[in-house]
Amino acid sequence: MQGSAQTSYGPGDDGAAVAHIVDLLGRIGLLDGEPPANYDSRVEVAVRAFQQQRGLSVDGVVGPLTYRRLDEARWSLGDRILTHLPGALMAGDDVFALQQRLLGLGFDTGRIDGYFGARTEDALREFQRNVGIPPDGTCGPATLKALGRLAPIVSGGEPNAMRAAERIREAGPQLGGKIVVIDPGRGHAFPAELAGESDQVVTDLARRIEGRLVAIGVQAYLSRPSTGDDGDEAARAAFANRADADLCVSLALDSSTNPDASGVATYYFGAGHHGTVSTAGQRFAGLVQREIAARTDLVDLRSHAKSWDLLRLTRMPAVRVEVGYLTNGGDRQRLSDPGFRDVLAEAVVVAIQRFYLSPDADAHTGVLQVSELRAGFVPE
Repeated sequence: MQGSAQTSYGPGDDGAAVAHIVDLLGRIGLLDGEPPANYDSRVEVAVRAFQQQRGLSVDGVVGPLTYRRLDEARWSLGDRILTHLPGALMAGDDVFALQQRLLGLGFDTGRIDGYFGARTEDALREFQRNVGIPPDGTCGPATLKALGRLAPIVSGGEPNAMRAAERIREAGPQLGGKIVVIDPGRGHAFPAELAGESDQVVTDLARRIEGRLVAIGVQAYLSRPSTGDDGDEAARAAFANRADADLCVSLALDSSTNPDASGVATYYFGAGHHGTVSTAGQRFAGLVQREIAARTDLVDLRSHAKSWDLLRLTRMPAVRVEVGYLTNGGDRQRLSDPGFRDVLAEAVVVAIQRFYLSPDADAHTGVLQVSELRAGFVPE
């Protein structure tokens, strides 16, 4: 992939890029024995295992996203000096490890996402001040030594979960004034021959959601006016961050070579290999999933953790909603119906309201209607 970031590699390919992929897989322990000379079945199995571990789409092909994650996986904490580089953030397993270590010691790094951003730098400086070493915000030998001496005072992601819950509580149940970014997307590796139809459905659904949100006082923005080209997920995540959004909802359709595959699924940020998850994103995804499942006859494929760029790079709770398979006759017929898209839009908007309600004030799934929601409304 060196020098050809937009190229994908799969079974049968060879050359320097494939040799580099094989080397990376070997370094992280997914390929044993004599390195294969080309992208053979062993490499494909290893790539699928890696994609499964890292919350990526499992297709056995090394595209740009899988390659970046492979490159990140080769770093362990202490292999290199870590510092904040605005515009070109350092990323890797070593950054994940540093963030988890700082969080365990009580220093707020923000989301554990494997990117050395400003929040991680601030947390590191505060740690350095506390242990009496120069607070330069760089993780070098002295900082690593200090980290190694101290035992965690907490474990897991509980501090971040509590902070997220408190932020939601402080935001209050009123939707008026909140900011929601709606992202018209496209399923990963979506077939080109269906892209136009997918874009029309997703863009229409995004606009229906936008209209309902604006009507109840929400500042709603589309990440782009239409899909056309699925674009760069990192750029769309940056748009949501610049908007200082409270929530981000990404919409897409799915596809499969199996025409029987059907249903709706939601996704939230989680990196199982690192034991980190967005608890607020997980709750939001569950609410959207349950509202859609309660209001439609789409097959309930449940919610799942993924580390796609749009979910990983957004600073607010984000959810990806794949509202059906365009390759399934039943789903396709439903999605072509404007009335059905109205029901989907209703479900998403009600899920957004429910996200800000306490369990005591919340209504049952599938009960609330958008017409009932107004700024300041709280169900009795």
